[in-house]
Amino acid sequence: MKAISRRSCLALGSAALFSNPAQAQLAYQLEAKKENASSQPALRRPLPMSTIFKGEARFNGIVEKALKEDWGKLPMNERLMKCAYELRGLPYQNFTLEIDDHIESPSVNLDGLDCWTFFAPCLGMARMLGAPKSQYSPEDLLREIQFTRYRGGHCSGNYLERIHYLAEWFIENDARGTCNYITPGLPGAEQIQGRKISEMTILWKSYRYLKNNPELRAPMKETEDRVAAMPVHYIPKSKVAAIEPQLRDGDVIGIATKHHGGYCSHVGLISRTKDGVARFMRASRNYKKVVVDKSISGYLNDFSSHAGMIVGRPLELNETVTDAAQYQANLKKLIS
Repeated sequence: MKAISRRSCLALGSAALFSNPAQAQLAYQLEAKKENASSQPALRRPLPMSTIFKGEARFNGIVEKALKEDWGKLPMNERLMKCAYELRGLPYQNFTLEIDDHIESPSVNLDGLDCWTFFAPCLGMARMLGAPKSQYSPEDLLREIQFTRYRGGHCSGNYLERIHYLAEWFIENDARGTCNYITPGLPGAEQIQGRKISEMTILWKSYRYLKNNPELRAPMKETEDRVAAMPVHYIPKSKVAAIEPQLRDGDVIGIATKHHGGYCSHVGLISRTKDGVARFMRASRNYKKVVVDKSISGYLNDFSSHAGMIVGRPLELNETVTDAAQYQANLKKLIS
């Protein structure tokens, strides 16, 4: 599990708070027509669609099925799991977010998934399908990915805008009304104390952007210090079995680690199967594919490095926070 933490899932912070959250609802303009604009300066040239979106045929197949079966009318958690099961069995692939040497962009890879890039497009597609349309395009999904993956919901091409640590993702997305960070209110919840956050800066050679842009490493360390100061709660694994009945299909589960470096070592979804068991659905490096594993308590107890779990519950589109002042107020309350 340490290898998973150190290489993929904990590449799951960024710089100071997004300074212009009023832009959070602006769609990221994907200029595919400039794919071959080699005369543009590298840092200004948008990335081609072939780089930022892989697996379009699979995406179109999921959309066709979703429209035929009217998934958009299902509750958020149900349509999220419909999308998740369409990705079951897909191969595990690491570092799918490290797509360029310099330019950061919302991206999707439905040909190969790691733990972060499994749950994120499931949530993105579920949100996308909640807005009725006669057809959906990759750009629709990329807009949702941008809104949930980047601080303030906005990406201008800067790697430091991406939320790299999962614990911050729960807090950021709670502030924007996309996922309720329910952990502090669950029975047995405890705050993680004295955690040193350093995964990205210690292992900078593993991350394409940090390796090729040394100037990003110091601000990344500032981000890690800020994330370390956040009030992050978890449910100790000895108490997880008792609250499994309270977990729902589609809940986002962060696996809290005992080790310094980050708060979480893995992430996946709750899938409550027909036998009533709240199972951990995840992109597994060990199984080399997306699997529905054993119960979440059973999974946690299998590894001594696992401390417990962090839980976020995806919210319906009508709960999305679109007011910049409200977003900032929510965020301030969550991190105070």
